[in-house]
Amino acid sequence: MSAPDFAISHGQLPSKLSALKGQVVYLDFWASWCKPCRKSFPWMNQMQKKYAAQGLQIIAINLDAENALAKAFLEKVPAQIPIIYDPEGNIASDYQLLGMPSSYVIDKNGNIRFSHKGFFTRSEPLYEQELVLLLNE
Repeated sequence: MSAPDFAISHGQLPSKLSALKGQVVYLDFWASWCKPCRKSFPWMNQMQKKYAAQGLQIIAINLDAENALAKAFLEKVPAQIPIIYDPEGNIASDYQLLGMPSSYVIDKNGNIRFSHKGFFTRSEPLYEQELVLLLNE
């Protein structure tokens, strides 16, 4: 399935998701009240650092209605990945989110190849394996 395109308002990234074709993109939807998100951020930071040179781009999309809640979360759980804010949930709706966090792994051709509902530390090796698989294609 082709990943729904959306506008990106972040200085370090192109203006649309589709402009990241040729890279593997890990999209993570999160909110400040989501407990598993506290565990996913350190892992995402680590993966971004480890695989950026090979073409991985992780993007975290926040769904808090109030920006202050997201900022408070990020003070406790720092992000070394770009954060996009989707307070109306428009992007989330395009991706038919089932829960928090939800993540989508998009291949170099712009297709969603893997998706996960929730974040489980015991599954980190599997998540990383999926990234490596797509990076090596």
